[in-house]
Amino acid sequence: MRSIVNKRVLAGVSLSTVAALALTACGGTKIESTDPAEAGDCGTFTIAINPWVGYEANAAVIAHVAETELGCKVVKKDLKEEIAWQGFGTGQVDAIVENWGHDDLKKKYIEDQKTAVNAGSTGVEGVIGWYVPPWMAEEYPDITDWNNLNKYASLFETTESGGKGQLLDGDPSFVTNDEALVKNLGLDYQVVYAGSEPALIQAFRQAEQEKKPVLGYFYDPQWFLSEIELVKVNLPEYEEGCDADPEKVACDYPVYDLDKIVSKSFADANGPAYQLVDNFNWSNEDQNVVARYIAQDNMSPEEAAEKWVEANKDKVEAWLPQS
Repeated sequence: MRSIVNKRVLAGVSLSTVAALALTACGGTKIESTDPAEAGDCGTFTIAINPWVGYEANAAVIAHVAETELGCKVVKKDLKEEIAWQGFGTGQVDAIVENWGHDDLKKKYIEDQKTAVNAGSTGVEGVIGWYVPPWMAEEYPDITDWNNLNKYASLFETTESGGKGQLLDGDPSFVTNDEALVKNLGLDYQVVYAGSEPALIQAFRQAEQEKKPVLGYFYDPQWFLSEIELVKVNLPEYEEGCDADPEKVACDYPVYDLDKIVSKSFADANGPAYQLVDNFNWSNEDQNVVARYIAQDNMSPEEAAEKWVEANKDKVEAWLPQS
């Protein structure tokens, strides 16, 4: 979720509490081989599944359409972002269906190794930043200016933050500049990882319900923002190139045009599954609907995808290969 290192907290609430309440995040550490069994004219199509529900929503809908409309056999592999890219050169991953920046990985796998290609925008815009729960923005209106964060650092102290304010991040594999930002902006904070997207959500939910301080990393699109409207902290304005050196970053995150990355061999074959991925395009609102079905309404990804597809047949029709 930037061409920086990947990484996606609860001050006043310990991580042990958060961990006990959080669900286990998906994501493996290595790539295993795929059964090459064929299914219909489409064959086998392998999608990497990165560990956040918005990505899972993209993958679920693409998989549902591939199976029901194109006759594909879809294989889903739970993989962290950087690990998934390694599968392009071995034929073990065909597609990553929501990429957050990663200029470093694009250079390595697209430009240098030439094992991957860009398959265009998903239509979704991604925003990463630091947020506080609504009650804090109301009680401390100036807390949304980063220049005032040190004044409030003691509010965010936890047993994990080493006497500093806690800045809560999510899964360590998510895209994040937060450790560099804390250092380069001279902030008296310590980055602490909640461990997963569900743990991060639970931390913010509990903070709002119990009026406990939390300063944390979060992002949009995310269905949870329709439940609690977290308030973004204004970091120094992003300017082109201000994040070029990950060690010297002292600016906010850019707005990301979330795109799709596929293996070069998959693209070169130009089969039905590739054409579907290439054509796939929807909105932040579309993704949040499906993500909420999965995360909040407890539907399986397959059920969530089927429900959305049934209600949006015109959009799906535009993704299908044209004969």
